[in-house]
Amino acid sequence: MTKSANTPDRATASAISHTARVLDSLRPGLHADTALRNYFAYWHRLGPREKRAISRATFAYFRWFGWLDRKDSPQKQIAGALDLQSRFDNNPASIKTEAIAARAIPEWSRDEVAWPAETLRLLQHDPVLWLRAKTSGIDTLAAQLGDCEPASNTPVPAPDAFRYTGRQDLFRTPQFHEGLFEIQDLASQLTGHACAPKPGQTWWDACAGEGGKTLHLAELMQNKGMLWASDRSFRRLQSLKRRAARAKVFNYRAAAWDGSAKLPTKTKFDGILLDAPCSGLGTWQRNPHARWTTTPDDVRELAAVQTQLLANVAGSLKPGGRLIYAVCTLTRSETTAIADAFTTAHADFEPAPVFAASGNPSAQTTLWPHEHDCNGMFIAAWRRK
Repeated sequence: MTKSANTPDRATASAISHTARVLDSLRPGLHADTALRNYFAYWHRLGPREKRAISRATFAYFRWFGWLDRKDSPQKQIAGALDLQSRFDNNPASIKTEAIAARAIPEWSRDEVAWPAETLRLLQHDPVLWLRAKTSGIDTLAAQLGDCEPASNTPVPAPDAFRYTGRQDLFRTPQFHEGLFEIQDLASQLTGHACAPKPGQTWWDACAGEGGKTLHLAELMQNKGMLWASDRSFRRLQSLKRRAARAKVFNYRAAAWDGSAKLPTKTKFDGILLDAPCSGLGTWQRNPHARWTTTPDDVRELAAVQTQLLANVAGSLKPGGRLIYAVCTLTRSETTAIADAFTTAHADFEPAPVFAASGNPSAQTTLWPHEHDCNGMFIAAWRRK
């Protein structure tokens, strides 16, 4: 019997079968990336190639969700998403921008974001993997790892940023275990450069998470001065401690903070980074599942949180100090509306250039995914008078 041209090969059929199980495990509050980690922990004998195939199929399913017929079996829908992904990757013109605008994002998001057509098309591609090299390894890391390209077309120089195009498991490389690089999206790296901390200063990464930006700030400060890193999650702060030890970063203090007016320290800072919790629309290329789980209510609730967080941290800044507000989302309610309202409400703060080193005076900047091949990010800056 001759196999049909539309019949997947054995490896693809296996990936589709595993992906259907991953999708079946999803529950409210459980995102696809977490479901994949849980699944791979259970199916621990799966090899790297199989894991990549399952991950690709899972993300393709959500990327092309608007094209799929929900009456079909999960396996048929996944196969259809993979076919659309391959067709688009091989010939992007095969799928019209109008179709992508109508099907690739939820209707409500159009009221919050003036989506550029180029960004919408980029959302349908696999995301780029970005690395941040430690300063001491900038000149050698790319040669050691191979398949590294330096960042270009950035608003300020980012000599430590590299696009990685290889296939090896970076977490197993000796360079990673020696702390010579971090896996960090370019938009997050540019947020660190927007802070522009100086050696010897005192900074606060107020919503540090697992510490990617904290480690970058420490590197920019040449490990001189003091960094405070706070988060409401104890688990994330423990991850920060492990990452800091690997990166040999020791000029920081980690403290729990729930975002309330009761601050983790009475220290006054030369600079504060508030990388606030947000709806994450800027990460929809990397996390396509979130397109279909995020709601307008999330945006409204998070905008209220962001307003309160900014008000709570503002008093901890020294006169002349620098305040950076960053969110990896693109909604008006969480970006320009928040920044403009803060400027109006706080007469002792004046807007300051986001990327002062570039000579651009803009106090608000949106990093669009199609312009820099990274997550979408909004950054605003102020100086305390």
